[in-house]
Amino acid sequence: MKALWSGSLSFGLLNIPVHIYSAIAEHSFGFKLLCGTCHKNLKNLRWCDYCKKEVAWENTVKGFEKSKGSFVVMTQELIDRLKPEKVDVINIKEFVSQSDIEILYIRDHYYMLPSKKNDKAFYLFVAALKKSKKVAIGQFVFHEKEYVVAISFYKNMLLLNTLHYEHEIRSAELHETKAIQPTKQELSLALLLIEKGTRKQFLLNKYKNTFIEKLKNALKKAKTIKKTTKKRVTKEVKKSVKKESLVNSLKESLHEKRV
Repeated sequence: MKALWSGSLSFGLLNIPVHIYSAIAEHSFGFKLLCGTCHKNLKNLRWCDYCKKEVAWENTVKGFEKSKGSFVVMTQELIDRLKPEKVDVINIKEFVSQSDIEILYIRDHYYMLPSKKNDKAFYLFVAALKKSKKVAIGQFVFHEKEYVVAISFYKNMLLLNTLHYEHEIRSAELHETKAIQPTKQELSLALLLIEKGTRKQFLLNKYKNTFIEKLKNALKKAKTIKKTTKKRVTKEVKKSVKKESLVNSLKESLHEKRV
């Protein structure tokens, strides 16, 4: 596995050399847009509606829309001057409780390992984070962007999460709603249903991306597939004539078989 970033972790007066590796490898199929006649790739044109012509890449500039339809042209030199200075150091700013890092804050996941296999300073930091149950908050420059990061103990190594900035997170207060309190019986039945569906361990490998699996099988058979017109099968949803109460629905749910 190739390191995506190499630098050092600044912890007090300690400077710990580290590598960062991607913790996630997304597997997805990318469809190409083809011509419906010859089945060849289509090209995206840089078309100017004002000049009524295609614009070559070397004749393009970058601009910021200051107001609707009005742009400020930014030269590449100016953009380069505004970009954060590349520094190969992750500066730790503070330590916080793990509960302070909300799920919504987390952007991407990376493994952090020592540059030197038996770096005592690195494993000291790992042990200290594990013992304290704290998360280190820092900043660093990665791919010409400045990120705020959370570094935490994870399976005898470190996990680095890039975080969203506050202005990137939308407010959840879309509209005001009054909290509806359930009855004791409804809450009791709901808790029983949760207990019934609770497993001792979460096994992620039992969940499969069915679309990807079906797509793989379809691609294997692609040479023998002929164009046929099949009627789309639609599942009929039986409408219950009887209006079920919340309590009855919960009770029936408890009798359902679970995988």
